[in-house]
Amino acid sequence: MTIKKDADISKLTFEQALFELEEIVSTLERGEAGLDKAMEVYSRGQLLKDYCSQKLAASRLQVEKINAENSSNPSVSVFNINE
Repeated sequence: MTIKKDADISKLTFEQALFELEEIVSTLERGEAGLDKAMEVYSRGQLLKDYCSQKLAASRLQVEKINAENSSNPSVSVFNINE
C-alpha cells in the first residue's frame, strides 16, 4: 500500500477516501506492516476517517436544509443512516 500525502485528502471524493480507509483497515488487520509503517498508515487512516465524518456531517446538514425549505412547517429531524 502506498501512503499518500496528507494534503491530497481534501482532493478526494467521499467514496475515494472511504475506499482508501477500507484498504488501510484491511492492511492493519492482516498485520502486513511493521510497527513504523503501521503507525504511519494508522495516522493516515485517522485523517481519512475525520474527512469522511466531516463530509457526512455536511451532507446531513444539506439534507436538513432542503427538508426545511420544502416544508410549510419546517422542523429539524434526526437523520438516521440505517433507515
